[in-house]
Amino acid sequence: MHPISYAQTRPDHPAIIMAGSGETVTYRQLDEAANRIAHWLRAQGLKAGDSFGLLMENCARYHEVIWASQRAGTVVVPISTHLTAGEVAYILDDSDAKLLISTPKFTGLVDQMRSEGMDLPLLSFGAEGENAAELVLAAFPTHAIKDQSAGRNMVYSSGTTGRPKGIVPAPPADPDVQAPPPIVQVATQVCQISGDGSSIYLSPAPMYHAAPLGWTSTIHRLGGTVVIMEKFDVEDALAAIEKYRITDSQWVPTHFVRMLKLSDEVRGRYDLSSHKHAIHAAAPCPVEIKRAMIEWWGPILYEYYAGSEGNGMTLCNSDEWLAHPGTVGRPVMGTIHICDDAGEDVAQGEEGAIYFESATPFRYHKDKKKTAEATHSRGWTTLGDIGKLDEEGYLYLTDRRSNMIISGGVNIYPQEVENLLVAHPKVMDAAVIGAPDADMGECVVAVVQPIDMANDGDALTAELTAYLEGKLARYKMPRLFDLRAELPREANGKLYKRKLKEEYRARAGAA
Repeated sequence: MHPISYAQTRPDHPAIIMAGSGETVTYRQLDEAANRIAHWLRAQGLKAGDSFGLLMENCARYHEVIWASQRAGTVVVPISTHLTAGEVAYILDDSDAKLLISTPKFTGLVDQMRSEGMDLPLLSFGAEGENAAELVLAAFPTHAIKDQSAGRNMVYSSGTTGRPKGIVPAPPADPDVQAPPPIVQVATQVCQISGDGSSIYLSPAPMYHAAPLGWTSTIHRLGGTVVIMEKFDVEDALAAIEKYRITDSQWVPTHFVRMLKLSDEVRGRYDLSSHKHAIHAAAPCPVEIKRAMIEWWGPILYEYYAGSEGNGMTLCNSDEWLAHPGTVGRPVMGTIHICDDAGEDVAQGEEGAIYFESATPFRYHKDKKKTAEATHSRGWTTLGDIGKLDEEGYLYLTDRRSNMIISGGVNIYPQEVENLLVAHPKVMDAAVIGAPDADMGECVVAVVQPIDMANDGDALTAELTAYLEGKLARYKMPRLFDLRAELPREANGKLYKRKLKEEYRARAGAA
């Protein structure tokens, strides 16, 4: 199961389609491009285990580089396109990257890094001059390198609590480039994605994130077609499902929230009948949002809980979720333990830190302390989330441990408040944080993005307060509503609460 095979058996089948432009790359073209890049990597002195940076917007070249690395045994370090020059330079240095592959979109950023001392070799797709990828790669052959081996991706955490850290995955169990990873079995046997190459898979998220990169690569291993959105737009996503007859897709809860804010007329405008499987993760999905999506799309949603660390995974289909509202499923990789602060298993139904007992090890690059903090004395590992198991073994996420608010000695999990707020018809997005409070230690603050900022702020605050009363205990009620035109979210839906917390800490310090 590998694009190498499909380049021989179905060379003209589309491997990649860019949703906006319609640019198409066949399996033969993908294979030839990947081989050229693999030869170039070897010419640059990179051997199996060496790393390089990949800084690109969503484009057809992204997977050509990924599949080149998967033949050369190298480690790709996908880099967020929203970082500053200093942040990119940090990741390149920390990851021991030997070179950088990019596009002209980031010329200014690369020039800034070079002026500040970065001297890595550069290959730029779509550029002119000595670094122009098309010119450089034309000199290399389209046949495979002689010493092929499976490569890896080292994704850096989003840095929501400080400097991002590289997540070093375990080496492939089988170095053969065509050996399928475990996610292929999950895709076909659990998520019911076709293994016959007929899947047409829509990916609306940035490729530098682990989930879009992992799932789209899995579709390529199955011989399907990946349709990549250059940038997410809520109505464009629905149009893409209709236009390309999408069968499978991947989302985050933020996408669902924004789709549900569309009018009934807009939602009914598009033919979604080809759509059979919609996978989502990245954050807990509010119960009312998930229920509304199932009512609209039908029971085609599959939700999973996992991390870039690859230490375990839970999954549930729509029928399981409807029977267990709010669950993120039962384990399909690893065994779950819910532990108290002392590391002991808690009773069934009680909340605690979620650990996976797994044969798949991981570590944080150059950070023994963080690796140790994520590792139980028995070798289990955690992603830092809090949750509980029901009597049938279904997992429910409460929140991230780092997001917990302690007000007057009482623990408050923001996710519960956020889930209620985003279901309000006048709210587009919401983040709940703990702000410094002289009396209580922390107080609950709701930072809210209204659908229409022109609405009267005081009236909306009063309406949201009345809406939450009766749904929340008094100690969980926000003491302040902060209305803003936009929240600091990553393109994959991850919320940068750290920025909001730092802002409120600075205010308290100034006061």
